[in-house]
Amino acid sequence: MPFWLDSPVRPEPAPPLTGHETADLLVVGAGFTGLWTAVLAKATAPERDVVLVEGGRVGWAATGRNGGFCAASITHGFGNGLSRWPDELAKLTRLGQDNLQGIADTVAKYDIDCGFELTGELDVATEDYQVGELQEAPEVARPYGVELEYLDRDAVRALADSPLYRAGLFDRAGAAMVDPARLAWGLRQVALDAGVRLYEGTRALDLADDGAGVRVTTAGADGPGSVTAAQVALATNAFPPLLARLKHYLVPVYDYVLATEPIDRARWDAIGWGDRMGIGDDGNQFHYYRRIGEDRILFGGYDAVFHRRGMSPDFDQRPETFALLAEHLVETFPQLEGVAMSHAWGGAIDTCARFSPFMGTARRGRVAYAAGYTGLGVGASRFGAAVMLDLLAGTTTERTDNEMVRTLPLPFPPGPARWAGVELTRWSLDRADRNEGRRNLWLRTLDRMGLGFDS
Repeated sequence: MPFWLDSPVRPEPAPPLTGHETADLLVVGAGFTGLWTAVLAKATAPERDVVLVEGGRVGWAATGRNGGFCAASITHGFGNGLSRWPDELAKLTRLGQDNLQGIADTVAKYDIDCGFELTGELDVATEDYQVGELQEAPEVARPYGVELEYLDRDAVRALADSPLYRAGLFDRAGAAMVDPARLAWGLRQVALDAGVRLYEGTRALDLADDGAGVRVTTAGADGPGSVTAAQVALATNAFPPLLARLKHYLVPVYDYVLATEPIDRARWDAIGWGDRMGIGDDGNQFHYYRRIGEDRILFGGYDAVFHRRGMSPDFDQRPETFALLAEHLVETFPQLEGVAMSHAWGGAIDTCARFSPFMGTARRGRVAYAAGYTGLGVGASRFGAAVMLDLLAGTTTERTDNEMVRTLPLPFPPGPARWAGVELTRWSLDRADRNEGRRNLWLRTLDRMGLGFDS
């Protein structure tokens, strides 16, 4: 079980839907995107009748399996945003910062006990060739409203002492650390208190027009059900979408994570990681890690695995990846030699070709969707939810009046070509990491096409 979900405060599930319901707004999926959609919908229009259905339990999938990095960026980092929307990046940066503040304000307003801390995030160079790019980044980012601090080897090792670190780039205001499960459970309670009708253990099976509305049929432990709503918001992440068009834009990629047993004070003192910022390294196949609680470390990333069979609970455990992550953790911090792991888990991420989320509408504007967060959805999911509500309202706002929202990523190829392309890309990224970042012809071609695949 993921560390976050292994908690005594996990709420009892709501009952499944049986029979037929009607609503002004039906939200499908109770991860972060769906929860924020329900909460924001009631906040802006308390009289709105909102139904929220979830196939499992609130927060059980990607929402409860991530590292808890809540980033301000809605473009999957400054570099990705600069490469795709340079003319709008200053605006997108501000919208992302406003979005992160909105999360902080909600946590404070409703006293959600989720360990939300605006710690910032440290990007570290672990190879000499990566140092130059980090040195240049503050000057490049500043005109777009992003303040970054370059740290040389001594300065970065003063924050966390790893023999791998060559340099660092500290974004002090651009990320918060959070317990993602407790945030989800807190939003769940906010939604319930606002009058949202929640049904867990209720899988959405089909979507069809129904007069002036849209009808979604469901299945649960107690039998079939359905909801007819004037509007529908789809927040299904990597799971098979109710809109056939979306399957061309999404690939479920599995990410894996470890959590250590409590670490003794002598080891902490040897590492010197006194601050609580999150850390990520600068490779194509990167690791992300952070402190959890007072005495543990969460360590994940590197392997990003795409399975030909799509998604299955069987893929949540991958012993060879867990062993590799444990080896990499000790390489990063030799002070942790011999420390045991308490939790090891995996889960699917909804990856799209441009890495950042995409949004849109269907069924003559009565259905909205947001997907494609590619591992940075803890923060950006609130933005995706707000955009969906704007689109359903048919209003042009700052959030919708930009190219990022108006356009879709390039589709992935179908069938076997999709799997082969992903595997070739993974091999090429690994080769680039071992060859001072030099990208081969395949990666350069993907760059020109605007396609990609991230670890």
